[in-house]
Amino acid sequence: MIKRMDNVLIVVDDLAAAIAFFVELGMELEGETTVEGESVDQLVGLDGVRADIAVVRTPDGHGRVELTKFHRPKAISAEPKDAPANTLGIRRIMFAVDDIEDVIARLRTHGAELVGELVQYEDSYRLCNVRGPEGIIVALAEQLS
Repeated sequence: MIKRMDNVLIVVDDLAAAIAFFVELGMELEGETTVEGESVDQLVGLDGVRADIAVVRTPDGHGRVELTKFHRPKAISAEPKDAPANTLGIRRIMFAVDDIEDVIARLRTHGAELVGELVQYEDSYRLCNVRGPEGIIVALAEQLS
């Protein structure tokens, strides 16, 4: 039986840009490190791994995203950066926000773009998907009631 979800891993090429994007979103940088060695190779099933890792967390301390830049072996792309919503696999991570328009504006300063439109779902939520660096998609939800 699981205790909790610890984090979601996103492999990136530009670690600094990814960190800046998530910090602008409102997450806090928990820490950064470099990993390599036999245990890392065994864990991920690759040889000669050297990677930089940054962990960002939500302000409540319960949600984390691990951002990893592989130096060795180089990361590969399994799909286009602008993969549509119906592409198999993990498509996005959703965050609850207080002021969705403010968050969108701040993320745009980091190159983020809306995927689709900002919509209102009934009288409950304002919702949108935003594509940031590395093609990362985050969904934003502002509760109305």
